[in-house]
This record gives sequence, C-alpha cells and structure tokens, in this order.
Amino acid sequence: MTTGAPLPPTRGRSRARTLVPLGLAAWLVLEIWFVTLVADATSGLVVLALLVGAGVLGAAVVKRAGRRAFTALTETLQRQQTGGAPGPAEKGGTGNGMLMLGGLLLMLPGLASDVLGLLLLVPPVRAAAARYGERALDRRMGTALRQARIHRPDGKVVPGEVIPDTPGDPTGPKDNRPPLTS
Repeated sequence: MTTGAPLPPTRGRSRARTLVPLGLAAWLVLEIWFVTLVADATSGLVVLALLVGAGVLGAAVVKRAGRRAFTALTETLQRQQTGGAPGPAEKGGTGNGMLMLGGLLLMLPGLASDVLGLLLLVPPVRAAAARYGERALDRRMGTALRQARIHRPDGKVVPGEVIPDTPGDPTGPKDNRPPLTS
C-alpha cells in the first residue's frame, strides 16, 4: 500500500566513510610488506628487536610529553590564580601534541609507523606538521566553529555568530547587552 508521498532522498556514503577503511587497509598492507622486507634482509629477531625498541622509545616519549604538558598546565593555573602575565606555553604552545603523536606512532607495531613517529621527534618536522595540521583544521572547521545555533524550546533554530571577547578591544562586544533567554 502506498500513500503517494515521495520517499525522502537517500544520502550516499560520505567520502570519509569510503576512504578511511581503504586507507587503513592500505596502511596495514604497507606495514606488513615493510616487516617482511626487513625480515628477509636480516632476521626475525632483528625485526622483533626493532619493534620492541620502538615501543619502549614511544612509551618514554609519551611519558615525557605528558609530564611537560602537565607541568605547563600547572604553571598556567598558578599564574592565572596569582594574576600574572601569560607564559610562553599560553602564547604559542609547546608542541606536546605532536610529540605525543610521534610517541604513539612509535608504540604501534609496524615499521612505517615507526618511521613517521621518528620523523615527528625531529623539531623542525614536528613544527611543520603542527602548522600544517592547524591550517587544515582551521580551513575545515573554522567556519563551523565560528557559527553557533541556539535551539529554542519551540523547535526554532536561531543562527548566530561567536564573537571572541578580547580585553581592551574598543570594537568588541559591550557588557551592557541583555542576556540571551529562552
């Protein structure tokens, strides 16, 4: 029995849902191929030693980066409580995220991920990767992060824009605006 109403349009698979599994499969094939190449050139024990050594090095890198991040966080919180000026970690960041990513790549079993993890331990490569990642994230998510939607109880959506409040900005929003209520 049909009602005569048209069916809602079906959306196809997104590009990410198609490419991510294919990329992961290709990465796994690459990892296995590298391991077999090195095992054929040397021996299985050398490959095992490389994988275990990379895992230990990766754990040490992640531990060190975590300590640095925790130290920076506690210094920032102490500085904010005392009302001090922002430190260098608050102004530009220290790159702990890329360092942790490098350690995690080292901890993954496989030689291709170890090479990428070792590359992220080199400071100029880490800085370039961080800049590229920040630009890519800002390009993809910048407009979405600047837009805000307020869902009212009656189901209406009110589009808005997030305006950062910077101190000392004469063109910034004034505090004499009435608060938003639902």
